[in-house]
Amino acid sequence: MKRIGFIISIAAIAIAVGGYVFFNGERKVPVRYRTATVERGQVISIVSATGTINPVVLVQVGTQVSGMVKSLHADFNSRVKAGDTVAVIDPEPVKARREQAASNLVMARSNVARSKADLAQRKRELDRVQSLLPQQFVSQNDVDVALTNYQSAEAQLQVAEAQVKQAEAALNVAELELKYTVIRSPVDGIVVARNIEVGQTVASSFATPNLFMIALDLTKMQVDTNVSESDIGGMTEGKEAVFTVDAYPGVSFSGSIKQVRLAPTNVQNVVTYNVVVGVDNQDLRLKPGMTANVSIVVAQRDQVLKVPNAALRFIPPKGEGNRQGSDGQSAKGNGGRLVKIDSGTMLARTVWKPTESGELTAMSIQTGISDGFATEILSGGLVEGDVVVVGIETPFGERKGSDLPPGFGNQQRPRSR
Repeated sequence: MKRIGFIISIAAIAIAVGGYVFFNGERKVPVRYRTATVERGQVISIVSATGTINPVVLVQVGTQVSGMVKSLHADFNSRVKAGDTVAVIDPEPVKARREQAASNLVMARSNVARSKADLAQRKRELDRVQSLLPQQFVSQNDVDVALTNYQSAEAQLQVAEAQVKQAEAALNVAELELKYTVIRSPVDGIVVARNIEVGQTVASSFATPNLFMIALDLTKMQVDTNVSESDIGGMTEGKEAVFTVDAYPGVSFSGSIKQVRLAPTNVQNVVTYNVVVGVDNQDLRLKPGMTANVSIVVAQRDQVLKVPNAALRFIPPKGEGNRQGSDGQSAKGNGGRLVKIDSGTMLARTVWKPTESGELTAMSIQTGISDGFATEILSGGLVEGDVVVVGIETPFGERKGSDLPPGFGNQQRPRSR
């Protein structure tokens, strides 16, 4: 009986110790994962950019003469034809310069007539002394002097004729300036800007002032956008673009890429390229200068396997998951590695697939385009309907500050009073 009692006592102590360890000892809390299903559907890769709506052709009308604006014949939103008068510069100073140039031309022509008469006189004198030289009535010096006078008169005639050409050119310039006092529209279009007023003085000495801006055709507009160098690779002419403007909330406008300009723009080491999107504006709702939020469809895949982007970013906790990938290679992190396939070298990504036992297995896949939420699967071990891990389920009360989104980690609960 004593032996049986001793055995029962030992068993009771063992049960007590085991119960204490079971209820109070450290136990590993099982990890619960959030999962998503690999499905088949459409993936559209879109590049977003901000641009400005401008007319396709915008002509700046200036002046080639200086003076005071005498009258205006066009205003904002005026429709003009090529050759129509849009402004007039005071012509009186130019008329005075033209009259002066005309007087100089008359004077130069008079000098030519006088030079011709003087040349004829010098010619007669030279002929006279040359005829008297054989009879020894004049000396050789007299002949030389007459010849020199004749040659001087001949040169003076050439100078007078050159002065006539110079005066004619000055008169032509004055007449052109008088013609340019009437400013005409060079194209058919609509005046979108007027930068002068009647009585204002404009000067064309250093740079041509812009008096008017005329849009050739507002029914055809373009959106000038700046696309970063990381996204310019998918930009080609003819690709579809959709944009919105703040003036019409909820309304989408469509267009297509007309040009990808090769000139780069570097602002604070950020390189962008100008992409021009052509837009049809028959209803004239789009106005020059509007800000457009553009979305350009770079690539589109229909009925392809796709995986959530969260699955590509997921990395299991340390000590969790089978790090041996489906291809037999060790999966380190989720940064990807280069692999050889038939079409060339591509980046292999890793996703984690839960097993029936709760363990995680790394699956290596090759990815294609992404729409920001899901990514196309080109090849790998995943098939439609497979489940992949996209995150870890953590009760809200047990979340740490590092697990919360940025800006939410330092919040403190109010103290109870």
